[in-house]
Amino acid sequence: MKKYTISFLTITLTVLMIATLGTQSAVAQEDPTFSVSGTVDAYYRSSEFAPGTSFANLNGFALGMANIVLSYEGEKSGFVADLVYGPRGADAVFGSQTTLFKGTPEETVISGQSSIVNQLYVYYNVSDNFTLTLGNFNTFLGYEVISPVGNFNYSTSYMFSNGPFSHTGIKADIALSEDVSLMLGVLNTTDETEYQPADDDYMFGAQLGLYGQYINLLTGQGATQLDFTGGIDLSDSFFVGVNATTYEDDNSEWSGLALYPQISVSDSFALGLRGETFDIKDSNTFTSLTLTGSYTSNNFTLKPEIRIDSADEAVAAWSADGTDSLSSFVLAAIYSF
Repeated sequence: MKKYTISFLTITLTVLMIATLGTQSAVAQEDPTFSVSGTVDAYYRSSEFAPGTSFANLNGFALGMANIVLSYEGEKSGFVADLVYGPRGADAVFGSQTTLFKGTPEETVISGQSSIVNQLYVYYNVSDNFTLTLGNFNTFLGYEVISPVGNFNYSTSYMFSNGPFSHTGIKADIALSEDVSLMLGVLNTTDETEYQPADDDYMFGAQLGLYGQYINLLTGQGATQLDFTGGIDLSDSFFVGVNATTYEDDNSEWSGLALYPQISVSDSFALGLRGETFDIKDSNTFTSLTLTGSYTSNNFTLKPEIRIDSADEAVAAWSADGTDSLSSFVLAAIYSF
């Protein structure tokens, strides 16, 4: 199995290189641009207990993260260095720690030298329709993302929290037509962002985009996740998003479904609801309703949020004695630049 994996990777990289050399075409020359962008967020949680999904779990007045994105876009190539600081950032890059062995177990050191790196990649535009990317990039699976400005709801879903956050590897993004796209990638072990563990096989990812709807696949090492992400504009002010996913490996199996109806009340205020069901086979089933308001003024966004979670069986982390339901309120402030 190991020999097959290495051979497959070698063949894949060779094909990508041949494609790079054979499909180059002229790209309209533009002046290179360097940009700095990012976000800062903080929040207040009214309850000591939280659902336990990723981020926004701290009590009282709490910090999110400072996110600084440095990017350079040249004529045919560029890079992105996405850096994060603070509790949300630390949760997002939990896999970015290198283990340095120095002879004996007592001398082993966890360096954490990439503990602020959310994304770090370079890309090359082979043609107008074909881009190669090498490095660490956020996952292509799921409806939600790490950055708080990329989600309508401030808290995150069970599906997002249990899925991968980031991948390190090489991927090819191909625009097959104006409305159809394909992504293929060879990836390290999920969330191993600095390097590939020596005894692990590589993961393989694929995404097919069809008219704004996306079918995603991540497989390898005895695990497979199949994911659908999409949505539809029912009117100029009413949008409904959807995410459905299923995951299975040798030790666990889970699946989930979420709907994201969102309505724009005015130019500055919108309401969004996330309704999710998440089932862990032979364990527990969670249901969550999250109602979020979003008030925006220039670069500033204020998000009040009410969330109600329930489970088939009592959850120890939801109260001092364990309970099967939890209500929580969060008020988040986000600034983007």
